[in-house]
Amino acid sequence: MFHERQVNIKSPAEIKIMREAGQINASVLAAVKELLQPGVTTADLNAAAEEVLKSHGCVSPFKGYGRPPFPASITVSINDEMVHGIPHPKRKLKDGDIVSIDCGTIYQGFVADSAFTAGVGEISPVAKNLLEVTEGALHAGIEKMRKGRRTGDVSAAIQKYVESHGFHVTREYTGHGVGKDMHEGPQVPNIGAAGSGILLRPGMTIALEPMVLVGTYETRVLPDQWTVVSADGSLTAHFEHTVAVTEGEPQILTVL
Repeated sequence: MFHERQVNIKSPAEIKIMREAGQINASVLAAVKELLQPGVTTADLNAAAEEVLKSHGCVSPFKGYGRPPFPASITVSINDEMVHGIPHPKRKLKDGDIVSIDCGTIYQGFVADSAFTAGVGEISPVAKNLLEVTEGALHAGIEKMRKGRRTGDVSAAIQKYVESHGFHVTREYTGHGVGKDMHEGPQVPNIGAAGSGILLRPGMTIALEPMVLVGTYETRVLPDQWTVVSADGSLTAHFEHTVAVTEGEPQILTVL
């Protein structure tokens, strides 16, 4: 599962385009986040995302991806659904749900990819802690995205942060390079050993995405062949940013 794809080094001009793609992607996620309230359908969320993408002349790389083809522009994963949930017109959000939204944007031939998890109405203390830890793990990983470090340093930072708070990180699903393709090298697992893996170089652009589970790291895929859920039915969360390695500080590309 950790096979390597081509690692593509981006020029400053290409990273500028990816930053613009990232800002559009961030605006999509912001529009969706505003709609998270009881009674809204997951198809409503997808429609809102597509409207923002259309207003920028963009599309999502998610739609039509894979086999079977993914049918929507965003993924909407609720509670025990970790990633790849399919929006549906009959599925309504409920008070107390936690919802993970993942979106990609294709702009001038480059892809931006990011995700967040948020609560609907009042959520449980465990859910609040889970969201805080997952977002914290993302930033712990980003801090290691520096010239001269290795992908294993990033993975180890994510794993250590999550496990120090008593939660679990997925073993099967990883961060990944992103650029002209949604999935490029290197893969960046959410577990790893510091000092291992591929050397980080300026111009590398990677979508880091901690996927965190309350009860177990084990998962299973639902019969729709897309939705990934925790094996024990416990809560999950997912945060993601596309990040560029530079000569200095890591540059988060998917923020407004």
